[in-house]
Amino acid sequence: MTVAAKAAGKKAARPAVGLPSPQPGALLAWYDRHRRALPWRAPPGERGDAYRVWLSEVMLQQTTVKAVAPYYVRFLARWPDVRALAAAPVKEVLTTWAGLGYYARARNLHACARAVVERHGGEFPENEARLRALPGIGAYTAAAIAAIAFDAPATPVDGNIERVVARLHAVESALPAAKPEIVRLARALTPARRAGDFAQALMDLGATVCTPKNPACALCPWNDGCAGRRSGAAASYPRRAPKRDGALRRGAAFVARRADGFVLVRTRPSQGLLGGMTEVPTSAWSSDFDESAALKSAPRFGAPVSWRKLPGVVRHVFTHFPLELVVFAAEVPAHESAPAGARWLALADLSGEALPSLMRKVVAHAPGEGLRPRPSPRAAARAARRSV
Repeated sequence: MTVAAKAAGKKAARPAVGLPSPQPGALLAWYDRHRRALPWRAPPGERGDAYRVWLSEVMLQQTTVKAVAPYYVRFLARWPDVRALAAAPVKEVLTTWAGLGYYARARNLHACARAVVERHGGEFPENEARLRALPGIGAYTAAAIAAIAFDAPATPVDGNIERVVARLHAVESALPAAKPEIVRLARALTPARRAGDFAQALMDLGATVCTPKNPACALCPWNDGCAGRRSGAAASYPRRAPKRDGALRRGAAFVARRADGFVLVRTRPSQGLLGGMTEVPTSAWSSDFDESAALKSAPRFGAPVSWRKLPGVVRHVFTHFPLELVVFAAEVPAHESAPAGARWLALADLSGEALPSLMRKVVAHAPGEGLRPRPSPRAAARAARRSV
């Protein structure tokens, strides 16, 4: 028996009649040979730093490792520990986050850092329940921190682990209803020791071998005990209920550029969609948007302004609905005052603002190179792939 197998601590439940039980030690041995090198991952044999684990897990929610890596490195260089992050203005955090999406995560990140400092003296608690009491930390993130940073016998279940376990046990229930069953099965697999390594091993297995399409079953350390593989349809797991797409919403965006080199912007309310982020003024977004009445929502100035509609639309997809914006542009006299609730921003400072991806698209849609902010790392990566 290998050292990893001895360290596993217990055996997992048999996934199906006639199949061998998946041994945690086999997966740990595979992980010791094939673990990914990630900027937030501790060296072999060492526990992860709770701050780094938490920061990476929050960033990785609904985002890929490739997209997160440059943001993580930038955050860590700017705020190397939880106290530094807690002391930062929330606007700086949102600006540094801009382009990564799902901006409530950035607000919760800052609120959680402050709570860790205020409630726990700058040290993350080791207990899952106490971790879950912190802002923005749910069941998965609490389990990930507890397991990876403190080696507690906790079982985080992300998308990769969900897929591995659903295939291993050929779970027929469809997600999201199957989530409790998958979590229960994953907990049954978790060993008493090396829980953090085991969680990361499951993540790596799902990311590199048990992939969403064309899983490399021949390379899997658990292939003999996988009910999904035996069925011949491993890639069909996990089952998923039909997804309901939200109704299309439409609206208008207004790009006002002042003759002396400023653009009109405003800050969205701190709560809600894109909370606290910078935007150009827009109308309400609705399914019954009336384009002929769009200019009723345009910013008002002391001097007469002529708005012109730009060709095409800006399209963006949020988690719950797709959005289309028509864009209107106007030239405003120099030194014109900003309407209530808005402010003028120098074009040179636009790239340093907390512009979400939607607003980057709107600004890029407007004429004038001076209006284009620096592309987000994800957008730059997509552009590079298209140019190959």
